[in-house]
Amino acid sequence: MADTPAPTPTPTPAPTSTSRSIESYGYRQELRRTLTFTDLLVYGLVFMVPIAPFGIFGSVFQGSGGMVALAYILGMVAMMFTALSYAQMSRAFPMAGSVYTYAGRGIGAPVGFLSGWMILLDYVLVPGLLYLIAGVAMNSLVPSVPVWVWLIGFVLLNTAVNYLGIETTSKVNKAMLIGELVVLAVFVVIGVIALASGKGRGFDLTPIYDAHTFSWSLVFGAVSIAVLSFLGFDGISTLSEENRDSTKAIGRSMIAALLLAGTLFIVQTWVASLLVADPAGLVRDGDPDGTAFYDAARTAAGGWLATLTAASTAVAWGFANSLVAQAATSRLLYAMARDRQLPAFLAKVHPTRRVPVNATLLVAGVSLVLGLYMASREDGITFLSTLVNFGALTTFLVLHVAVVVHYLIRNRSKDYWRHLIAPALGFAILAYVVVNANIAAQRLGFVWLLVGGIVLTGLMVTGRKPRLAVADATSDEKQLDEKQLEEQQ
Repeated sequence: MADTPAPTPTPTPAPTSTSRSIESYGYRQELRRTLTFTDLLVYGLVFMVPIAPFGIFGSVFQGSGGMVALAYILGMVAMMFTALSYAQMSRAFPMAGSVYTYAGRGIGAPVGFLSGWMILLDYVLVPGLLYLIAGVAMNSLVPSVPVWVWLIGFVLLNTAVNYLGIETTSKVNKAMLIGELVVLAVFVVIGVIALASGKGRGFDLTPIYDAHTFSWSLVFGAVSIAVLSFLGFDGISTLSEENRDSTKAIGRSMIAALLLAGTLFIVQTWVASLLVADPAGLVRDGDPDGTAFYDAARTAAGGWLATLTAASTAVAWGFANSLVAQAATSRLLYAMARDRQLPAFLAKVHPTRRVPVNATLLVAGVSLVLGLYMASREDGITFLSTLVNFGALTTFLVLHVAVVVHYLIRNRSKDYWRHLIAPALGFAILAYVVVNANIAAQRLGFVWLLVGGIVLTGLMVTGRKPRLAVADATSDEKQLDEKQLEEQQ
């Protein structure tokens, strides 16, 4: 692979502490720094989708024996530990690339490559999954328009918005978030009123704990499904080089997004669970048509609320969530290509819009082909979901290890809570979730890891052993690490 050509010079803002950190690691500041803490928070919330449980409620209900709210509570706790580890690594290495960068610089470049390879299962596949879910949902509302037409329309729309630049994406995110929150508020308020008036089975705590069905393996198996709703908070880290605030903004926005989204997930699934007409039947037979949440909405207020929740799910997954997923994926490909771990053309940045244009277009193409292919399979959504979750969770395990290696072992940190105990707890919870995950997902995930190992071996044999850029002034890097440790201690 040829070295990435230098981009056309453009005026840039006065260097911030973050941009100086980028340069100290041997990179040039190419992406435009315009995002604030609020922008990052909104981005994370939109990526996670405040109404995400609408689309997978039935699957989580069956998998948890009806304890959907408990599955989301445990999922939020697990992701909170992961967010704390992301916050630590984003301050140490404030650059694009997410866990690829953090594992590579925190442990070693080959480990970073394999982590990046595994997270591709999440980042590259998730836009196609979202487009497919949205296409199926819209087809259920307008049967005369085929799934593939909706899918193509969503891909073209999102690609155009992302091509216009990160500022445009940020503005669209805010508008979409407001719309989702309004729909969610309507459902929760009407749902609570319906329960108070005698509809459903009234108020109780069985969605949080049901002694008749509870077991740890059962609930954690459901967490491996519910965690799909949380995936996206980590996408905030891919925007590190477009963040104009301090490096702390990345970690803080992740934690804030998780707390807000997790609270919304728990409330809406608790209300919906109490409105399910036949809980035992849903646990026994599952939700093959994916309409369990909309059926609960119908119980609360009739067909109009069912239609509203179904339509909002389609738009949220197919436009809002897919939009930010495409942006995050393109940044990951850009970071790996910049380090010559992927073809160099993916590192090309548009000279005026300052976005990784080729990576953005590639993600659009892959999402389109993948979505169209999976639309022809009966198990397309389930198949993609299991792969996405497994790829994300395994890389989160590596992230926790990277925190311990970089801070505790390499830099001899004395902050044992953030650099040992919290990562260890996060690792233990996620490991238990992975062990109880779908068997097919485990097998396919390990096959993908094996393929990544073969690719890594090929790179090393051909003289392209993974190496991360290092600036000449290594003392600057050391000073930055020491300063970050001092701030945290």
